[in-house]
Amino acid sequence: MTATNGTNGTGSTHPVLVIGSGPTGLLLASDLAAAGVRVTLVERRPHGISNLSRAFGVHARTLEQLDARGLADGLIATGSTITELRLFRRLSLDLGTLPSRFPFLLITPQYEVERLLERRARELGVEFLFESEVVGLRQDDDGVDLDVRGPDGAVVTHRAAYVVGADGHRSAVRQAVGLPFPGVSVIKSLFLADVRLAEQPASVLTVNGAGDSFAMIASFGDGWYRVMGWNRRHEVPDDAPLDLAEVKEVTRRALGTDYGMHDARWLSRFHSDERQAPRYRVGRVFLAGDAAHVHSPAGGQGMNTGLQDAANLGWKLAAVVNGRQPVSLLDTYQAERHPVGKAVLRSSGGLVRLARAQSLALRAVRALFSAFVNAARPAQAKALAQISGIGYKYAAPRGSHRLVGTRVPDVALGSGRLYEALRGGRFVLILPQTGEAPEVQNGRKDRLTVERWASGSRTAVLVRPDGYVAWAADAADARAVEAAVAEHVG
Repeated sequence: MTATNGTNGTGSTHPVLVIGSGPTGLLLASDLAAAGVRVTLVERRPHGISNLSRAFGVHARTLEQLDARGLADGLIATGSTITELRLFRRLSLDLGTLPSRFPFLLITPQYEVERLLERRARELGVEFLFESEVVGLRQDDDGVDLDVRGPDGAVVTHRAAYVVGADGHRSAVRQAVGLPFPGVSVIKSLFLADVRLAEQPASVLTVNGAGDSFAMIASFGDGWYRVMGWNRRHEVPDDAPLDLAEVKEVTRRALGTDYGMHDARWLSRFHSDERQAPRYRVGRVFLAGDAAHVHSPAGGQGMNTGLQDAANLGWKLAAVVNGRQPVSLLDTYQAERHPVGKAVLRSSGGLVRLARAQSLALRAVRALFSAFVNAARPAQAKALAQISGIGYKYAAPRGSHRLVGTRVPDVALGSGRLYEALRGGRFVLILPQTGEAPEVQNGRKDRLTVERWASGSRTAVLVRPDGYVAWAADAADARAVEAAVAEHVG
């Protein structure tokens, strides 16, 4: 990709440029800024949070990450929670059994997530360039040149040590580095609408399918409702006209009523793809969120997966930029997040295909699957862990302790709880209640917190800033702890 018009100029240099101010880009940029990295966020749209975003569900693992930044309670206040997910009419998943401080699904529009994260980013000093479009990218061993067309039409070249493309499924960054985006369209025509209702549904989230129609209604808690649906017999291009009458008709077929829909403030068509870039890193350029992977809407995992990408990449980039860790640490982003993206594609795709099942054979499979998951607690726990995001773990080096790579729940510490201790964006070393603490904080207080278990655990655990175990040992001596801290914290 090269700049084709406008006047070329030379911009400033940046340690990191993040492209895209959706939830993924905002979380990543603010995490970098919190770690002392100067970061600029480039956004093609004009300034202002849009209320026309698609996502509306925030899962437990995402809330845990937001809790580690002091943001979860504020976001929860903007929406409503549900503790049961009903799928295919027969399958019921009890979110209340999740081993998390947040055993529920939060229903709140994506723009509330963006508003919260943008405020954090601004407070931490992130620079924003709105109405700025990426039109060229070149990289060498020392950095990346990014050509950006601003609102006046002039093209300015910015130099950065690293660039992260969080600019959506049509990512200009992904195209600029020549990465393919293989996959398929799983649903060729869906609609979205934000409406008011004359009658209030019985639950915060209402979902059902009947015949060729499917509809879902989610309450935003402020009098507006998000409606999503499709009609298998009316698959049309994304730019085909859409009116409220069609939305009401499909909803009545699927749910038995349209709840007196009126005053639509937004109507839109889109298609749902399953795609994943083969690599999330090309040299000094990274992809995150929808730029790296897109999923079917089943399970509401898209935005959540992108936020987890940001939580994983942010602390690693900061450690490398700040000279605390070798560049090889950045290789672990691909190794850890690409398999998760692939797993989400597989699970969400499976759900949507079962939901759209028409043949008697597939319907029988759906019925058997629902009965099995309803009856088998281990199967239900596994399904819940995957949908909520708390069940994913990262591969650990051979010979590592069994805990390495696993998510750490919000365990009790002598001074409080873990996710409060993580709020500084630091590693947290948890030691047994008794015994001398190694002098590992000397010169590391800006990036390491030392805590004691509130329980009688004898295991020493080093928790990464994203809440996963970097190192652990049973009854470790001071020398082993010091070596682990030197390796992982720097």
